[in-house]
Amino acid sequence: MKKLFNSKERMPDDMIDGFIAAYPTIVQRGAHPRVVRRTQLKTKKGKVAILIGNGSGHEPIAMGFVGVGLLDANVVGDVFAAPSPDLILEGIEEVTGDAGALLLISRHEGDVINGNAAALLAQDDGLNVQPFLMYDDISSAPKDQEHERRGAAGTMFMYKVLGAAAENNMPLDELLQLGESVRSRVRTLGAAVAPGVSPLTGELMFNLPDDEVFIGMGVHGEPGVSRRTMGPVNELVKSMVEDLLDERPISAGTTTVILINGSGGTTMMELLTIHGEVSRLLGEQNIPTTSPMVGSFSTTQEMAGFSISLFTPTPDMLALWQAEHESPHFPKIFAGGSV
Repeated sequence: MKKLFNSKERMPDDMIDGFIAAYPTIVQRGAHPRVVRRTQLKTKKGKVAILIGNGSGHEPIAMGFVGVGLLDANVVGDVFAAPSPDLILEGIEEVTGDAGALLLISRHEGDVINGNAAALLAQDDGLNVQPFLMYDDISSAPKDQEHERRGAAGTMFMYKVLGAAAENNMPLDELLQLGESVRSRVRTLGAAVAPGVSPLTGELMFNLPDDEVFIGMGVHGEPGVSRRTMGPVNELVKSMVEDLLDERPISAGTTTVILINGSGGTTMMELLTIHGEVSRLLGEQNIPTTSPMVGSFSTTQEMAGFSISLFTPTPDMLALWQAEHESPHFPKIFAGGSV
């Protein structure tokens, strides 16, 4: 498949060039060219820094979420590869002030190893940095082993809620507690319809027959949990919502936020249809919904597929989810739904 780039080696750097050129009032490069940071930092004036290091190729997450009320910085790795501990340390040093920093880590092996190592390096340098592990994918580990699960699109609830709380000057220890509470209230399940093409190899990232759907496929082509034959989307969505509610039941009357994330090659027509089905199914169980998010945010090139994330916020969490923000690619949250 054709890809548009100058060279494989320059892909992340050319992408950052274009990003900075497009949004200079919001973001700028840090001292290291792979560090993307807020143009106007508050972290040297008492605000806890929120940042993450991750591999490129999944945009707009996470680079597109740098801005007011979200991330203070994103450390950009090579395509599908976590940045090194030393590079993440560069980002930590760039944005961390006396209030400390919360280093978000989406649970994938390289990200965990390098992120934790970077946090230790920063602590050795006298910086108050705490790592926070994000995970939500119910297909990647059993119910009693949640801490072994992968980070998926549901981590976006953590980005936004923690980012808004930090913008309101919540201290580091309280941010950690808030993050753990949000994480416990989020569950995600994905489905792959067709593979994407790796920009590094030009090869399909996995194989899937045209008449099958892979349930639980990871963002790098990690194995899912089952396959099923293609059919009406309402049947697929019903099965996935049942799995999510079996994993973490939601009582009638519990306000719930729906996030439908496209994998990169799924149209908005399809994603909105999926959201409609999820909303209807929850409504049939008297579960009110509000402030949904629908679009392609955590992607794997042109992989066709989607994920469903369900979040049951407290009123304070919901207010942070709905809070105003300014970043290039995190959408405005509208208080719609059935509440």
